[in-house]
Amino acid sequence: MNDLLKRISVDPQVCFGKPCIHGTRIWVSLLLDFLAAGDSIEKILENYPQLKREDILAAIAYGAEMSRERFVDLPGSTAA
Repeated sequence: MNDLLKRISVDPQVCFGKPCIHGTRIWVSLLLDFLAAGDSIEKILENYPQLKREDILAAIAYGAEMSRERFVDLPGSTAA
């Protein structure tokens, strides 16, 4: 298991069980949305000073791991 994934927690009592950065209520999906929109890691850390660079990398690692398990239908794509 990727050690970065230890920075992610899922607790049904916190944020409706959405994956968050451990010890915060910051959703992994929020961080991935910021990155997808073009925000830099530095900008995210500036806006969320409680985070560390490793937390952002953990969110990316989590997204990569999830993409191995689930598939999303994308416009213009065809099933193999």
